[in-house]
Amino acid sequence: MPTYNPKTIERRWQEYWLKNKTFRTPDFSDKPKFYVLDMFPYPSGAGLHVGHPEGYTATDILARYKRMRGYNVLHPMGWDAFGLPAEQYAINTGTHPRITTEKNIATFRRQIQMLGFSYDWDREIDTTDPNYFRWTQWIFLQLYDTWYDAEQKRGRPISELPIPPEIRQQDEAAVRAYRDSKRLAYQAEVPVNWCEALGTVLANEEVIDGRSERGGHPVVRMPLRQWLLRITAYAERLLEDLEGLDWPESIKKMQRDWIGKSEGAEVDFALESGARIRVFTTRPDTLFGATYLVLAPEHPLVETITTPEQQAAVRAYRTEAARKSDLERTELSKKKTGVFTGAYAVNPVNQEKIPIWIADYVLASYGTGAIMAVPAHDLRDWEFARAFRLPIRHVVLPPKGHQPSKEEAALAYTEEGQTHYPFVGEGTAINSGPFNGLPTAEFKR
Repeated sequence: MPTYNPKTIERRWQEYWLKNKTFRTPDFSDKPKFYVLDMFPYPSGAGLHVGHPEGYTATDILARYKRMRGYNVLHPMGWDAFGLPAEQYAINTGTHPRITTEKNIATFRRQIQMLGFSYDWDREIDTTDPNYFRWTQWIFLQLYDTWYDAEQKRGRPISELPIPPEIRQQDEAAVRAYRDSKRLAYQAEVPVNWCEALGTVLANEEVIDGRSERGGHPVVRMPLRQWLLRITAYAERLLEDLEGLDWPESIKKMQRDWIGKSEGAEVDFALESGARIRVFTTRPDTLFGATYLVLAPEHPLVETITTPEQQAAVRAYRTEAARKSDLERTELSKKKTGVFTGAYAVNPVNQEKIPIWIADYVLASYGTGAIMAVPAHDLRDWEFARAFRLPIRHVVLPPKGHQPSKEEAALAYTEEGQTHYPFVGEGTAINSGPFNGLPTAEFKR
C-alpha cells in the first residue's frame, strides 16, 4: 500500500514551484486582477509561531481558489523588519542589526516555503532595504506637499492651496504657517509614551503597568513634538466609500467606529481670569446638566488655573497619570480618580459656577482635552461624581416605560427608598429652562 512521505513529496514540489516560478504574477495579463495581501511578519529570532500559518493558510486558500477561477492573483510576502528587538539585540551584543535581521529573514523564508504557500517570491520585500524604504520616504513627501480639498473630496498639491486675502496681506511667514496648517503631514506637540531606557516612543500596547513590555523599563507620558498625518480629513470620504464594499455589516461597523466621526458642538466655559475652556460635546442638549468640568492632566491650562492650596495634590496626580498608557487610563472598569484644581468655570447656559477637576480618563489627545461632565447622562461622569460627591442633575427624561440598560442598572443606588441610575439615551428635556419639553433630537438642532 503506497504511503505518503511528506519529507520526500513536499520538498520535491516545493523545489519545483520555486524553480519554475509557479505562482509568479505576470505584470500584464488580460485576466481580472485579484490582490491577496498578508500582514507581513516581524522576523524575530524565534522563527514562525503557530499564529503565522493560521492566518496565512486562510489567505492562501483564497489565492488558490481565485487562480483556479481565472484571476491574475497577486499574492506577495515580505518582512516588517524594523523594530526594537533588533535594535536592543544590536546594543546588547554589538552585532550590526542588518546581520541578525538577514539571518532571521532567511529562517522565516525557509519555514514559510516549507509550508507550501503560493507566494510570488519574485516580489518579496524587506522594509529595511533602502530600495524599499526610499518609496515610503517618497510617499511621506507627497503627503507633506498635499492638502485635502473637502469640496473635491481629494488631495491636491499644496501649491494649489487658496490663501485667504487677510493671510496674504501679512508677511511670508504667515503664508508659510497657513500652508503648514493644511498639510496632510504636519508637526505637533502631543502626549506620547516615552521610555528613556529604550530611547523611543512606545505604542499603548507596548506599555504594561507603566513599564515597557520589552525590558520592563519605566514609561512616562510626556509631550513630544513629532510628525502626524491628518487622516481625519478623509473621515467623511472613508465613511461614504464603506457603503459600496461587499463586506459583512459587522466589519463595516467596526470600521465606522474606528473612523470615529462625531457630530456635536464646541462650547466655551469662561474663567474668572477671562480665559476660556473649550469642550466638544455630542450632547449639547444636556448643557443644563453639566455640574463640573474635567481636564486631562496634561491640559496646558492646568498649571495656570490651579490654586496654591491645590498645587501639591495636582502635581502628584499629574506625575502618577504620566506613568499610565491611554489604554489604562480609559479602561471603563477601572476605579475613577481625580483631583480638584481649586478653580471654577461658568456654565454658559445658566451662569452657574462649576468646579474644574483633572482626571486621567480624559485624554489630551482626544477632542480638546477637556469635557463638560453631565453625570446624570454619562456612565463615566456618573461614577466620577458618585466617587467625589459631586452634584448630579437630571435634564433628560427617559421615554415612558424605559427600562435601564445593563450598564445603567449596574451603577444604580437606592436612597430614601428611591432608586437612582444614569440615563444615557434620548428623551425629553427637563430642568433645562426654556427648552423643557423638547425631544432630544429637536433640542440638538
